[in-house]
Amino acid sequence: MIPEAPIVSRTASLAILIPCYNEAAAIAGVIAGFRAALPDAAIYVYDNNSTDNTAAAAVAAGALVFTESQQGKGHVVRRMFRDIEADFFLLVDGDGTYDPAVAPEMLALARAQKIDLVSCVRKSEGGDAYRLGHQFGNQLLTGMVQSIFGNRVQDMLSGYKLLSRRFVKSFPALSGGFDIETELTVHALELSLPIGHVTGAYKGRPVGSPSKLNTWRDGAKILWLIAVLVKHERPMQLFSAIAAVLTAAAIILGIPILTHYLATGLVPRLPTAVLANGLILMAALSLATGLILDTVTRGRREARMLAYLQYGFRD
Repeated sequence: MIPEAPIVSRTASLAILIPCYNEAAAIAGVIAGFRAALPDAAIYVYDNNSTDNTAAAAVAAGALVFTESQQGKGHVVRRMFRDIEADFFLLVDGDGTYDPAVAPEMLALARAQKIDLVSCVRKSEGGDAYRLGHQFGNQLLTGMVQSIFGNRVQDMLSGYKLLSRRFVKSFPALSGGFDIETELTVHALELSLPIGHVTGAYKGRPVGSPSKLNTWRDGAKILWLIAVLVKHERPMQLFSAIAAVLTAAAIILGIPILTHYLATGLVPRLPTAVLANGLILMAALSLATGLILDTVTRGRREARMLAYLQYGFRD
């Protein structure tokens, strides 16, 4: 029986974290590849209610295997970050699409430049791993995050990342699914953490390992998360924009009424006048909401930064 959580707390220099759901066809090769690339690392596999023999294959390959019963990659990553102690965390999908040979370069870059997030920028090697729809969606969503939160990230949705201990232990991890990649990126951008990139091959899945991604469904979830993160991290800009739109609508509706009133002393179209007045009130409320939430956001950001600063960079 696979335990639900590590029984003994262990601190390693590098922990390789592999969240898995029905990856029996690939997981042994993934573990062997990272064992060869980083022989001193501790390899953890968290099985997320797989219906095949993923867990057994991971155990046979020599990984430390545990389970997470809440379905979704975000839940698994959150559990891993809580359970595991290490100086660095290499987070990678268990589908065999990423190149383990890139991992030493990612670790060396993080250590040499004290970088908290090193992301592997995917370079397709053909096959169906990186379909055109996924590439377009990644570019679109990455571009949206770059325009809102900063352009220091290149491949936001890459599932191959190296994270420092101080990054992991200050990360709130609120997402439940594949949108966890977006949350990781925004956390780094909002705290102005050091970010690095390496380029690595991205290949097709092995036979018998179907993709769990749904382009439209998961894309919609990520879009929604971006909107939520804008509300959480940029409330003043968001609610100021809403206030500006409401004010513009009120002016468009109200100017003809005001002009008529100044000329005749009469108020035509009373319902329209009431609507314009209501829009102005809503704009004022929106602006006040933005000011209040901006103060709350600043406090939350300071709390995360203090949590981040509790952990020194250990190389």
